[in-house]
Amino acid sequence: MGLATEQLSKQLLEYEKKNFALGRGDEEVITTLQNFAKTVGQLNALHSELANQMADSMVFPLIQFREKDLTEISTLKEIFAIGTDEHEAAMVKYSRLPKKKENEKLKADLVKEVAYTRRKQHQASLQYYCALNALQYRKRVAMLEPMLGYTQAQISFFKKGFELVSKKMDCFLASVSNMTQSIQAQLDSEAEAMRVSHRELLSVEDTVYMPDKDTEPVNRTLIQKAGYLNIRNKTGLVTTAWDRLYFFTQGGNLMCQPRGAVAGGMVLDLDNSSVMAVDCEDRRYCFQITSPSGKTSMILQAESKKEYEEWICTVNNISRQIYLTDNPEAVAIRLNQTAIQAVTPITSFEKRQDGSPNPDRAKPGGVHTTSSGSQKTGVAPEPEDLIAPGTPIQFDIMLPASEFQDQNRTGGRRTNPFGETEDDCSTDTDDSLLQQVFAVRFLGSMAVRCGDNQEVIYEAMRQVLAARAIHNIFRTTEAHLMVTSSSLRLIDPQTQVTRLSFQLGEVCQFAAHQENGRLMGFVVESRDWSDGDEEGEPSFSAFVFESNTEGEKICYTINLAKEITEAKKDPEALAQLMKNMPLTNDGKFLLLEPETGDTTEGAGQEDLESEA
Repeated sequence: MGLATEQLSKQLLEYEKKNFALGRGDEEVITTLQNFAKTVGQLNALHSELANQMADSMVFPLIQFREKDLTEISTLKEIFAIGTDEHEAAMVKYSRLPKKKENEKLKADLVKEVAYTRRKQHQASLQYYCALNALQYRKRVAMLEPMLGYTQAQISFFKKGFELVSKKMDCFLASVSNMTQSIQAQLDSEAEAMRVSHRELLSVEDTVYMPDKDTEPVNRTLIQKAGYLNIRNKTGLVTTAWDRLYFFTQGGNLMCQPRGAVAGGMVLDLDNSSVMAVDCEDRRYCFQITSPSGKTSMILQAESKKEYEEWICTVNNISRQIYLTDNPEAVAIRLNQTAIQAVTPITSFEKRQDGSPNPDRAKPGGVHTTSSGSQKTGVAPEPEDLIAPGTPIQFDIMLPASEFQDQNRTGGRRTNPFGETEDDCSTDTDDSLLQQVFAVRFLGSMAVRCGDNQEVIYEAMRQVLAARAIHNIFRTTEAHLMVTSSSLRLIDPQTQVTRLSFQLGEVCQFAAHQENGRLMGFVVESRDWSDGDEEGEPSFSAFVFESNTEGEKICYTINLAKEITEAKKDPEALAQLMKNMPLTNDGKFLLLEPETGDTTEGAGQEDLESEA
């Protein structure tokens, strides 16, 4: 018993470090418990006769708090969760209510079901709320009452400890008793007030819980809005799904807070954005928000006509940045006519204006942006000058991009997809000067219009990554890129078969991404003799890769290989180059440590996910 009291004193001092979510009024409790710790530290001589008194005055209140009060909170939480799930299920049924062929009986049944589940959820939430508020007081009593009974039992039953009791201790215990009674009185008053408020909130008409039964007029001057909306997300190339999430506006941004999250995240910047009403998949009250650049758009569905119109008006007001003016409400009233025009629906069969974006995937917190990372030297070329609009992108390495674009083209040099090229049949002794292997993942290739500008590589990277994001293509195939003194080879790590091979003379540009150092690409030039031209019509293809190392290292190696190729024309220049560069024991250029050692174990694991 003496050891137990000593440990109890330590636990009382540690109470202020405990993390109890509902910590209202804990300051006075902590101070009182620290005073109790000093008192308990003086009462080390205990006897076994106190066991019964301790069980009645100390253990029982704690067990009652744990088994009764906390269990009640857990039960009400489960009831609230069940009510919430039933309401969500009813809202899903109601959201699917067709607009073109309305069934009045079905609509009435669904409206009644939604109203019933909302009322049930409201009642459960109020009970849960009242219990949480009451728990704040019961918790404080549950900590103070056992210690009060325990200390009084010590003083009452032990004569040896009686000399330790002073008038000051009596005053302290009396103050603790008064504090406990005061907290209990506050609990009774708060509980009665909550019961009255509970009855008033539940005395409303059922129409309050029915969707699309709003009696108040539409407020078209809002600059802030919050509520649940259905958002359409792409689940495949042509399939979509709808998710019901909580949206709100804050500081000119559209925010979303998923269920269970402690805070919301930004979905879209509404400044200078556009909003319009749309018809979508036979659903009512749908509208579309599009970013100023047109690259990002999302389709949302409101649960009632009032909410639908107010959301459109709010986004219209925010997009014009009137929330930054001195009198935003007055400006919003002047823009009311524009908001009314935006509420007028347009069908998906009407012709869109030039530059109007198509609906794209919109996940909270998942808006995709890309950066070309181009160097601003002079006048930057337009994307149309670098890559023809609508150029197909190849995401596999079965054929070069130029052949993927036009497989009917005759003549020219083709790559054998099953192994080496014609030049590979004979051993190239020049490759002995440089052989460096890099583990890469092929992201895509496409035909480009020029090969004398690094901007075309950055634009190809942007389009490849954007296409992968739009079409949900996140799987890639790992390969080994071998850079030799005469060629670039893309080798299958599992079969060691050369999938692609290019002579260094065909590689006219190569560069690494300026922001994402793991991205690199190069442009290959080929000739087309199908028109009968003696020199052949030049064509260019861009290849984009993601590397396990920095892309600058790969570019440095390719540049060195080109220098070796030029130096081989002059034996003295080649000798000088070999003199300046470190060599391995077998006479090869020493550049980097081999990278494929860590990747050989997963060489057979294709379709790795790209982090680009």
